[in-house]
Amino acid sequence: MEINGVTIDNTYAEAFPTWVCRVIITAVTRDWARKAATEATGFATSAIGCPCEAGIECDVPASETPDGRPGVAILICTGKKKLKDQVVERVAECVLTAPTTAVFNGITNAEEKIAVKLHFFGDGYEYQKEVGGRKCWAIPVMNGEYVGEEEFGIVKGVAGGNFFVMGENQMAALVGAEVAAEAISHAKGVITSFPGGIVGSGSKVGSLKYKFMHASTNEKYCPTLREKVPDSKVPAGINAIYEIVIDGVDEKSVADAMSVGIKAAVKVPGVKFISAGNFGGTLGPFKIELHKIL
Repeated sequence: MEINGVTIDNTYAEAFPTWVCRVIITAVTRDWARKAATEATGFATSAIGCPCEAGIECDVPASETPDGRPGVAILICTGKKKLKDQVVERVAECVLTAPTTAVFNGITNAEEKIAVKLHFFGDGYEYQKEVGGRKCWAIPVMNGEYVGEEEFGIVKGVAGGNFFVMGENQMAALVGAEVAAEAISHAKGVITSFPGGIVGSGSKVGSLKYKFMHASTNEKYCPTLREKVPDSKVPAGINAIYEIVIDGVDEKSVADAMSVGIKAAVKVPGVKFISAGNFGGTLGPFKIELHKIL
């Protein structure tokens, strides 16, 4: 298959299950909501070494938030046992502490919920109030009041959807990856948790040499190793590869985001090949086939 003269590899992205919590952060301005959201999703690129995977999903207009202020939605993704602690810690340390913020449950129809009890920070001065028809706690703080819901819906999601943008040089591949990440940033229900939505150091499960490593460089996709690795998957003429990794609330959301990103990337001059990462089922049960989603 080719799109705009770019070859689409006949392969699939291998993804794995995760649990997802969606948190809506509001503030007096969109800028302050985004600052809090950025802090709350820090050190959350990959489950390989981070306590969770997290990122900004989208801006939420004031007309759609419970308190009528501009907001930002974030997704926090990890195992079910760890999810509550991650949401509590990130909201408590990164959102409650930010100027003018409030938080609300972003998945109101979820069958399962977690408790995010922060009102004890009020030291007895906290009180319950209703905001936009939702039961919240108000905590007196130095700049007024922090307001937040304390029950958040969680759903089974999908992590690790991915594709590779391969270019004839580094800048072509990078621009292709940038426009892909930008296109995905407008999709609902997904995040790209790596910096700028792009991975420059794609990894494989485990290590061939160092048994203590849970992950190591994916040598089959390193252009500088094309002549050294017998089973290299770097096509001739490709000198740089970037990976886009996507987490989402369900498999369809991830697949749709992959499709949107790929269709954006193939429009960039110098992008020559699109592929995806999989490990023969050792990583997860979801197989998102590139030809099918396109």
